[in-house]
Amino acid sequence: MAQSLSKIYLHIIFHIKTTSPPIRLLDLERVHAYIGQLINKTGCINIYVGGVENHVHMLCLLSREETVSHLVEEVKRNSSRWIKTIDGWYRNFAWQGGYGAFSVSQSVVEKTLDYVKNQRRHHERRSFEEEYTAFLNLYGIEFAEQYVFRD
Repeated sequence: MAQSLSKIYLHIIFHIKTTSPPIRLLDLERVHAYIGQLINKTGCINIYVGGVENHVHMLCLLSREETVSHLVEEVKRNSSRWIKTIDGWYRNFAWQGGYGAFSVSQSVVEKTLDYVKNQRRHHERRSFEEEYTAFLNLYGIEFAEQYVFRD
């Protein structure tokens, strides 16, 4: 083939450190918007960024020239620096080191988008730990429970 083409949807999830202040409700929308801009800066395409005070969900299209690990590294590093400039409340803000990245089939992109958009409602019934463990199990990812939620 003369041309390299791809369309890989990703659902990425990461959490703040346990010692980090949570993202305040009044700042969530602008933090998510900023993360969306960072996704686009890597050459990937932001579809939607959502979440609640202690974690983020990103739905995006992966650029054919980008790696998942580099995308997450850029987003976390740059958003963490920026969040610290919002207010003194965030001077000790940090993301946990790990993340979860899950492939999304074209047939469930809308369902995934709806899921990411409705995080507040979703977390009225289920904790982050329950949610994340469910994703790991759904995708058949082996993990050590004593380490998966550590900073």
